[in-house]
Amino acid sequence: MLCHLCGRWFRSVIAHLPSHGWDHLTYRRVFGLERGQSLEGTGTQRKRAAAMRARRAADPVLKAGCEQGQAMLRSGALTSASARASRGREQPEQRRRKTLATLAAISPAARAEGARRQALHRLRRTAETAAARLGFTGIGALVGDRVAAGMSLAAISREAGLHKDWLCRHLESVDPDAARAVAAIAAHRRFDAPWLPKVRELGFTDVRGYLHDRHVRRHHSIRAIAAEIGFGHGAVETALARHDITKVPHASTRQRCAKRAAEVAARFGFTDLDDYLADRRAAGRTWRQISAECGQPPSWVRRRAGLA
Repeated sequence: MLCHLCGRWFRSVIAHLPSHGWDHLTYRRVFGLERGQSLEGTGTQRKRAAAMRARRAADPVLKAGCEQGQAMLRSGALTSASARASRGREQPEQRRRKTLATLAAISPAARAEGARRQALHRLRRTAETAAARLGFTGIGALVGDRVAAGMSLAAISREAGLHKDWLCRHLESVDPDAARAVAAIAAHRRFDAPWLPKVRELGFTDVRGYLHDRHVRRHHSIRAIAAEIGFGHGAVETALARHDITKVPHASTRQRCAKRAAEVAARFGFTDLDDYLADRRAAGRTWRQISAECGQPPSWVRRRAGLA
């Protein structure tokens, strides 16, 4: 190895440095060498390694120390200690050049992606801390609970100790599902606003409850609901879709027909009209005879058979 002080070559510069009155730490710092940079030739390194292996096998104190070091390495304690020791220490020139060479090999796009991931990680950590401060497992749970109570995102941000616009800006990034849920609730509130005075006059607290009662429970048609509420046919259909209520065409007519068929079947001891018609046809009766027996028009009986 070359000694930078005198320009001569040695098997071990470490053994030579005391002749100049230097130690290896000062030498490394002055010439910008990393602490892991060897100051010995390969032959000397091999001899030292062989001697250390022999000592490690024979010396119980050295063996115990090596085992302790390996345990610290596996647990991560050694890495943490190294990080603490190097914090604030000036980076050696040798390490700085390696770092710059590594950074130069990274494309600008990859660098930007790394910065984006790091920024997202910071945002998520901030959101988790804010939610935990209020007793929630995540920012989505916090936002869902507060929005259901009628709070705005700005109010939730202030309650969580964040800037009033923090959730408006970053909720989509830290929790996309929560952001979509909030957007859906906001859309419901905005589009339901013209409906609320009318449905409250009819004794309902929300639009979904009114639509479910009229269309699902009472089987009112779209046209009947539109006439009652005072909105157009399209507005009623949109409201049904917005509140995830399946539209049933001519709901009241279909329900009356189904009820009529069930009554006919029950009168003759059958569970449904299909079984009744199949039984009578198997007995050789005509459609007119079946119609006369059940008291329904022949056209109605034939249509019911066609649906079976």
